[in-house]
Amino acid sequence: MKTLLFTIALTLSSLFISAQSEKNETEITTEGTTITVTVSLQGTEGTVLFSLHNEATFMKNPLVAKGNSITDGKSIVTFENVEPGTYGIIILHDKNDNKRMDFEDTGMPKEAYGVSNNVMSFGPPQWSDAKFTVEATPIEMEIRL
Repeated sequence: MKTLLFTIALTLSSLFISAQSEKNETEITTEGTTITVTVSLQGTEGTVLFSLHNEATFMKNPLVAKGNSITDGKSIVTFENVEPGTYGIIILHDKNDNKRMDFEDTGMPKEAYGVSNNVMSFGPPQWSDAKFTVEATPIEMEIRL
């Protein structure tokens, strides 16, 4: 009887492990595309913060946020496994590394920022100006601050 129970337990365990392995393989092989973003800067102080948004998260909490240092006047980040859709990117040169944009008393930003499509206007960035379409082809873009 003990042998029978042990065999059943071993068989069930094998099934769960097999199902888990198949799930992990599916997750690993499911990929979107990449978006590589380059920004040119003066100086090397601070960090550059890159954030990937959809319409619902634009100017709020990003879908993906990354930070990178400045090397040879550039900072480059790649967003990986991005599913097809419409996105926008916001970049902030966080000179004092406090992970947020600093403002003057007048409400003007103290730190440089930019958005995808390089459209800059008075006031905060608009989704309609920053949005771009992601398909299967990898994207490379340069954003000006």
